[in-house]
Amino acid sequence: MDMGLPHRKRDTGGAHDPVHGTPGSLPGAPADPGTPGPGRAAPPAPGAELPDRAAPLARDTPDAPRTPAAPAHPPAAPPPGPYPQPAGGPYPADAPYATDPYATDGAYPAEVPRPADTAHASGPRPPGQQAAAGSGAQPGPQTPGTGGGHGFESVPPPMPQGAPAAGPPLVDWLRIPRPEADPGVWRCGYAPRPPEDPERIPARQLVSGAIVSFLIAWLLWSLLWNRYLGSFWLWPLFAMTPDAVGTAARSVISYVYYTAVAGAILVVFGRIGHWPELARRTVARLRGGRARPGGTTQDTPEAVPAPVPPPHLDPAEWPQLRAAGAAEAADRLAEELRSGRMTDVDQARIARAWQSVRTRPERLAAFVDSVRTHGAAACGHPSGERNLSVRAARHDLSVRQVRIGTAADAERNPYGYRGVGIALDPSLLGTSALAVGPPGTGKTSRLARPVAESLCLQALAGQAAVIAVSPAGERFVPDESFDVVIRPGRPESTHDLDLYGGTTDPDEAAGMLAEALVGDLGTALPGGDSRRAATCLAQLLGPFVAVHGRFPTVPELRELLDAGPGSLDALRARLHAEGRDALLRELDAFERQSGRAGDVVALLAERIALLDRPAFADFFQPEGTGRGDGRRPFSARALEHPLRVRIDLPERGHAEASRILARLILAQFTECVVARRDQSLFACLVLDDAAQTVTPQALRALQRLRSVHAGVVLTLRALDDVPQPLRAPLLGAVGCRMVCAGVTPWDAERFAEVWGTEWVQTRTVTNRQLVSDEPVTRVLHAVRRLATGKYVTAESVTVRSEQRERWSASDLANELQPGHAVLSVTTVRGERTPPILTRLGE
Repeated sequence: MDMGLPHRKRDTGGAHDPVHGTPGSLPGAPADPGTPGPGRAAPPAPGAELPDRAAPLARDTPDAPRTPAAPAHPPAAPPPGPYPQPAGGPYPADAPYATDPYATDGAYPAEVPRPADTAHASGPRPPGQQAAAGSGAQPGPQTPGTGGGHGFESVPPPMPQGAPAAGPPLVDWLRIPRPEADPGVWRCGYAPRPPEDPERIPARQLVSGAIVSFLIAWLLWSLLWNRYLGSFWLWPLFAMTPDAVGTAARSVISYVYYTAVAGAILVVFGRIGHWPELARRTVARLRGGRARPGGTTQDTPEAVPAPVPPPHLDPAEWPQLRAAGAAEAADRLAEELRSGRMTDVDQARIARAWQSVRTRPERLAAFVDSVRTHGAAACGHPSGERNLSVRAARHDLSVRQVRIGTAADAERNPYGYRGVGIALDPSLLGTSALAVGPPGTGKTSRLARPVAESLCLQALAGQAAVIAVSPAGERFVPDESFDVVIRPGRPESTHDLDLYGGTTDPDEAAGMLAEALVGDLGTALPGGDSRRAATCLAQLLGPFVAVHGRFPTVPELRELLDAGPGSLDALRARLHAEGRDALLRELDAFERQSGRAGDVVALLAERIALLDRPAFADFFQPEGTGRGDGRRPFSARALEHPLRVRIDLPERGHAEASRILARLILAQFTECVVARRDQSLFACLVLDDAAQTVTPQALRALQRLRSVHAGVVLTLRALDDVPQPLRAPLLGAVGCRMVCAGVTPWDAERFAEVWGTEWVQTRTVTNRQLVSDEPVTRVLHAVRRLATGKYVTAESVTVRSEQRERWSASDLANELQPGHAVLSVTTVRGERTPPILTRLGE
């Protein structure tokens, strides 16, 4: 039947009519996609002028902290007291800083003098960069990604190795969304992963399937077009086309039919090859740039400008102040924010102060007056500092987080944590943290230092108090980041450590001192801990304090413990003359204890002799001794104020004395933070290298810190530095645990036991040889074996659920790559996370 189809002369490459037998190709077939164009480029870094040669320059690297230049004018001698005072007047010891920063009787912040210069009111500075602090000079403009330091450069700064990483202005940074997330997730710019699809096809399999299905569709169309399969597929066209239709109409109808058949083939094979899914993933990847499967959408989500929210929700406009009637203060702060004179520390400090105003409305007038007078510098820290000279980590003070790494995008990690940033905050550190790993694995540089740095920033914002303890000479947070720096045994130390913790109770002082002296020998002491030694010391300290009105110095205490000639007799004579019979009985009981076999008093005398060395001659002087060296004693009782304290232990020349001091600091911290009147400040002790400091009493005290808004961060080279009976209780007492690469198998076994097991599905494949009695089948099996060289087998698959360790000891000891760690965290409310494989420092 002649359809009257058009007869046209075509070249060899054109599409043509299959009825006439000329070769053709698939109409409407997609062209070769080729190489995709480049993805969307990242937005350019905001322009900034290069800093002037005289402007401060800080090298923000964790391995080479910069030592600031000496100020032009030496600071005046600090006033006496156990904690730093503001430059313009003493800070009352009993003033509740955190809960009453605007009380009129405390003269704060009205009487806190502001510096005459504008060194702290620097220009625009994104979060994570440093504030310049010169001596009375304006810092020059700063390049994004760099920071300022103290003093001036006498020579031009060296040429940077590459372009600095651009950071967002503070306004854009505040507008970045911070949704609620699982514990330990870096919330700045965080985007939750979509729900896990168990039937999700891997990308490689999806691409290969799409290509194969497309080739099969093309082959089928070619076979139909060239009539290798016959002309049956043209029957509907012949049946539906009337004979009276003209040639042009027949041509149009025929090609419409060809397009419909080709479209049907594409639809069928597109469904088979999952082309829509491939298209969705491709479009999503092109739109998202370097998007990852979940978590934050980019490596640096803060670099993407956030959309401007409405004024009543814009944090840059301080809507909470406007809603409370402090519109004038809100306008001033918004102007400071937009002009770049406010830092992230200023924003966090003023937000913290506003929380105290909301609880005490009578402070509103003082708050508004302080903001009107000082602007972004209102409600300042007593030290006058508004930023750290150097930052080695990424901080988000709006939610009080510090980023320590990135969770690996691996199947070993929970689905919701794959590829997201890992961060710590007070809600996690409040359960205390323990990190174990050999030297060089990042315990100090990638955990202890970022945490201490974050707590120093929070202290400047009036949110925390921190004590950082490390061996002398280690590269820790620079001294300029602290208010108090204590170096026992070093003449240049401006502060001293109170051996008795600032208490006036002899029993309390005896308990802390006994824990420091003999706490590590608890298993060898009567009762298994230091309580017996504390009783002996209390029997001696009580009479001495009653007679002299102060605690004994180290030489006096050593002489009393050694029962030196005439020392106890003179004390007994004074007590008898004053008629203190109860204290006389205490002294007699001490003498009876000191004469027994296995005497704990002799052990106390040996340990106190380690502190009675010429290097410590001018240290550990109790109050009331009339010291003339000018050093101010420090005790952990000052942690009711937002203090930043660093203690360098004399590890090299006095290793055993350093261990005693470390135990003393830990005992004083756990005792004093519990007794704080104001527990609104988060108090934290960062103890780098906590070897031989964990004792039974310390473990009991650690478990009490969660309820008093405090925590301890401990680092260990190995669990061997902890007595064998205390290793398991230590892992149970802390809520955040981290094991670094390179740990020993027996240490890894402890962590594997703590992290427990989980239910997993296992597939067991069994191959069994087929044996047949049928002659024909046996011949076929023999031929197959002759051809393949293998027996004929049948395969069976068994799927079952069983419990397996989340991380086995072998995995932790042998499979962890350098720079990685496995950690788990717990919140103060009891939320736990499974162990997470983390790449530290990113």
